[in-house]
Amino acid sequence: MSTALFACSRCFSRHPFEELSQGQQLCKECRGAFPIVKCTYCRSEFQQESKGNTSTICKKCESNVKQYGKPSACEYCNIIAAFIGNKCQRCTNSEKKYGPPVTCEQCKQKCAFDRKDEDKKKVDGKMLCWLCTLSYRRALAKTKHSERHSSSSKTKEQHSHHNHHHSKRPQRPDVTKIGLGSEREETGPPAKIFRPMVNRDALVDPNSSDHIVALTELREQIATLQKQLSAKDGQLLTKEKQITELKASQFRMDQEFRVKMKTIQKEHEAKMDFLQQRIKTYQKEVAGLNKAKNKQNASSSNNHSSSSTIPPPIAVTKKERSSSSSNSSGSPLPS
Repeated sequence: MSTALFACSRCFSRHPFEELSQGQQLCKECRGAFPIVKCTYCRSEFQQESKGNTSTICKKCESNVKQYGKPSACEYCNIIAAFIGNKCQRCTNSEKKYGPPVTCEQCKQKCAFDRKDEDKKKVDGKMLCWLCTLSYRRALAKTKHSERHSSSSKTKEQHSHHNHHHSKRPQRPDVTKIGLGSEREETGPPAKIFRPMVNRDALVDPNSSDHIVALTELREQIATLQKQLSAKDGQLLTKEKQITELKASQFRMDQEFRVKMKTIQKEHEAKMDFLQQRIKTYQKEVAGLNKAKNKQNASSSNNHSSSSTIPPPIAVTKKERSSSSSNSSGSPLPS
């Protein structure tokens, strides 16, 4: 039977459905040229459109971040994609469509929604959340791919071994192995079906959602710490600039203070010289005045000594004055 081929959404080359990527339906070459990246917030896979743009946030989350700001952790699935309220868009839509959430059988969180029976058949009837369903499907794809390669290698080895034996020995019908071959053919398919079931349970990571949530939280913490570091670096640069400006102003002030001190010192010295000269002139004037005073004192003492040799004047009484006045008026003096 010829398998159905499906076209790639980018290069339109036809490939089997299993070889195309989920969601955008891209082939291996297109996926290699533009790798598929998980969104940091909503954890959905998206194709990077250019090699230069290495952003790990999808377009929807970018627009939500611009519109509503950074999201918080969802109340149900703990994915950091709750832009509006405490629930992410996926959980709010599922709650409206399927009712309240139930506990996931894999991660044991109350974030799974009871969908239809057809969806349960895809995950072997298990009640899984969205993240656990994705990890389960990835594990299934890996086991199918490994089984396909192992079965093809085994058939090649058996074919080469069979040809080698047939080249050496003639063909003889072995009657004893006919029954065993029929039994193997009958028991073959159930064993092939049972084997991947065991591998499926073994390959699923029970804490994949927790790890994803922790990784997103750590990435956000790293981003916030980097922003804080850049802010601190900016603050340090501004403080260093302020320190250099203060040092320059201090140096300028010191120079101005030294110049002022020198000018004040010169003015003080000039004033001191002027005052000393005035003191000297005043001292000379005082000495001259003292000499003149001494000369004056000496001359006054000489005059006093000469006046002491002249006889003193005769004292005249009042009667004599009156008599002399009467005599002068016309009365003769007594002889």
